[in-house]
Amino acid sequence: LHLSQLTALTLSSSITYHTMDLNLPWIPQYSQDATGDSPSVDKESVYYVWSLALTVIFTVSVYLFEGLLDDRQKRAYQKTTFPRELEATVAEIDRERLAKSKSTDSDNNNSKPTTTLQSDDDDKTKKDDNDDTKSDLSKPLLPQLKDKFKKSQQYGLDKINFGMIASTYDTLEGVAFLLLGFLPYTWDLAAQMGHDWFGWSQEADEIKISLIFLAIVTVIGTITSLPFELYSTFQIERKHGFNKQTMGLFFSDKLKSLALTFIIGGPFVALLLWIIKAGGDKFYLYVWIFLFCFSLFMMTIVPTVIMPLFNKYEPLPEGSLKTRVFELAGQLKYPLTKLFVMDGSKRSAHSNAFMFGFGSNRRIVLFDTLLEQVKEDEILAILGHELGHWKLGHTLSNFWVTQVYFGAAFYFFSLTFGATELYAAFGFTQFTPTLVALLLFFQTLWAPVDKILSFLLTLFSR
Repeated sequence: LHLSQLTALTLSSSITYHTMDLNLPWIPQYSQDATGDSPSVDKESVYYVWSLALTVIFTVSVYLFEGLLDDRQKRAYQKTTFPRELEATVAEIDRERLAKSKSTDSDNNNSKPTTTLQSDDDDKTKKDDNDDTKSDLSKPLLPQLKDKFKKSQQYGLDKINFGMIASTYDTLEGVAFLLLGFLPYTWDLAAQMGHDWFGWSQEADEIKISLIFLAIVTVIGTITSLPFELYSTFQIERKHGFNKQTMGLFFSDKLKSLALTFIIGGPFVALLLWIIKAGGDKFYLYVWIFLFCFSLFMMTIVPTVIMPLFNKYEPLPEGSLKTRVFELAGQLKYPLTKLFVMDGSKRSAHSNAFMFGFGSNRRIVLFDTLLEQVKEDEILAILGHELGHWKLGHTLSNFWVTQVYFGAAFYFFSLTFGATELYAAFGFTQFTPTLVALLLFFQTLWAPVDKILSFLLTLFSR
């Protein structure tokens, strides 16, 4: 919402504004009462005095730190000199291939000539390969890699520049929403809509009003992010030859995603809030169990129900590749039952492969672009990498780390659930919905923990 719209809408209500200044405590422009003199709020509390200011400072600090990392990556993308070590290695490979080719020609001098070059007939019968994605193995690799290096650098530079602009907007929007009081305003709007349309009250029908609140926030977030998604897809990806989807397909995907958000996200949030409200002091244990079950549920339906709504999956045809993939899985004792090809080419020229399933029912999906861009040996190498993660237990360990993370997060949330001063600092001085309490916890107290853990995991993975 623009500031002018927010101001105009709020003037029609009985709630007044606070004047924003740099003196502590910082108070949002919009809050739920005229003076903030709620008898249950300790205005000397550390939560009340520091929460909003520290959240804004932390948000800006994270933005600046990540901006430094992005700038470092940007300088790497600006390099135009091909890496010397890689150049020496690839040049040696080319020399070995040339020597082997000459040796083969010499050994077969009296037999049918063997050539390393493709014939014109072969070129006519083969699909025109995209030079940006596929190497011609009949020619020296080094010149091809140097050409791809330049294109890859430019693609990375375009993406990092756009990402920095998008990150700047996201930070400005987030800070503006905090200072303007977007959350209390949106909740009051949802409560008013629930009362006017259905006769609900926020005390008796909190979960129902929370779903209206969530719908409003989701729609606003979708609208504000839409220009960036359109530019990324139809400008950057198209410029570099990767985008294949039409505008109609783009918006069709967007509508499907929104529908799934409401169909699955709505009941999920409603159950989560009910468990928190009905679970007593130990609600975090019940929430933990619920999230564990929900994670298993989503891991089951995403590849089998949700993903087929967006892409077509067909069994990989019988042939050498299918046989070799099953042999590779057998060597690693990976219980592969089905092998699919996904029509990823209708959206992008990027290629990928992934695995899913539980126990003795595992499946592998290959993008059709992967089959077009690389040879069988390369596909097996890619799958070997992914299967290696499974063999070493990385997938399972990541799942359990996530569950421990959720358990710890909701335990600490339970310790602050009754901190009315924390919520009052963000404008909720009359009524604090459970959903908003959860959002503010993850945005304030838990945000530093989340960022530090994310940074440490990134360091470890690299």
